[in-house]
Amino acid sequence: MARKLRRQYTGAIYHVMNRGDRREAIFRADPDRQRFLEPLGEAPRFA
Repeated sequence: MARKLRRQYTGAIYHVMNRGDRREAIFRADPDRQRFLEPLGEAPRFA
């Protein structure tokens, strides 16, 4: 069963997390990991 949709608020900051089932690897190789991280580098930073 899927979880309910998250409510979205203007100006809200959300935490994003990725994890494999039973803590299995979610990337097969470093290029895969880099391809995933590239768009995150373009996101605005709030810290």
